[in-house]
Amino acid sequence: MTEGLRERKKRQTRQYISDVATALFVERGFDAVTVAEIADAADVSVNTVYNYFPAKEDLFFDRSAGMVDRLARWVRGRGRGESAAVAVLRELREEVESVSPRIGLMPEYARFMRVVEEAPALRSRLWALAQEVQANLEAVLREETGAADEDERPYLIAGQIGWAHGAVMAVIGREMVKGRNPNEVSREVLDLLDDIEELLGDTVLNYAVRGEI
Repeated sequence: MTEGLRERKKRQTRQYISDVATALFVERGFDAVTVAEIADAADVSVNTVYNYFPAKEDLFFDRSAGMVDRLARWVRGRGRGESAAVAVLRELREEVESVSPRIGLMPEYARFMRVVEEAPALRSRLWALAQEVQANLEAVLREETGAADEDERPYLIAGQIGWAHGAVMAVIGREMVKGRNPNEVSREVLDLLDDIEELLGDTVLNYAVRGEI
């Protein structure tokens, strides 16, 4: 469906406000910047900012929608004979091998992570997003395996897969904040993924295999 002029203008305005806010957060810190200052810098009203972003944290995590369903999307897209965990590990490896900025393998990610580390509200929101990621993944696992409500395996498997994804993202964030070269971090994270796969074990790695469930 083609995007209309009104929708495009709204999307562009939303992106512009977010970009202005992010630049201010990086320069001065999340807590030091007010919504009124963001509105003034973006040349819009405070009400306009809140119309697009209900909370100040939303201005920083403006692309969170794509993040919270990432693992569920990867699991849904797994190939025949591929389990949920193996699909996520494969997708992660592909992102790491390509030194993808989508998972933070870029120099600018250090500035992003520093802002998060210095702001309790952002750290809290990041934790909440991680819970959404796991809940979405559990829902997909329940749907695709037909698990009964009392079956705790989808919850437990989602937790293990979420741990694997979170560990990779945490290491990338930690190393990029140190000013490391993304290519060097990529090589080290590939080794980490091998260790993670070994730690997950057969029960997790063989759960929800497409074509065999």
